[in-house]
Amino acid sequence: MGVTKRLGFDKETEAIGKICKALGHPTRIEIMTLLWKRDNRTCGELVELIPLAQSTISKHLLELKKGNLVRIKNEGKKSIYSIEVENIQILKKYLTSYISTIEISEQNKSTVLTTKHKARGRNSHLKQYNYQFPDKKNKAIEILAICE
Repeated sequence: MGVTKRLGFDKETEAIGKICKALGHPTRIEIMTLLWKRDNRTCGELVELIPLAQSTISKHLLELKKGNLVRIKNEGKKSIYSIEVENIQILKKYLTSYISTIEISEQNKSTVLTTKHKARGRNSHLKQYNYQFPDKKNKAIEILAICE
């Protein structure tokens, strides 16, 4: 087995990665939407609004907690869930920055999107092209551009 290379990203990039991973399921996005509409809900209230088992909703809430998107306040036997607004602001800042640079040519970008990586592998010379292999007449196979 190979050794996984661990890149050292800044705190904000790590936070955005955690947030995006936590939002990587439609149920979790629905939970966040419901909490955004009305904060401070119990798991039971969310179960009433989303037709899934309580255990399933609990697992999704745990993933949102791991992503630092929800805060849990215990009141007796009840757990009250609310949105961790500061981390939503981090995501908003990132997405706003990303959207504002989308129309700017790659050479002129000055955000996190300018990260440079060397292309490696036997097809690295194709990195800038969509390439159709001649022996694959029925299927167009695209080689996605590798970030430079």
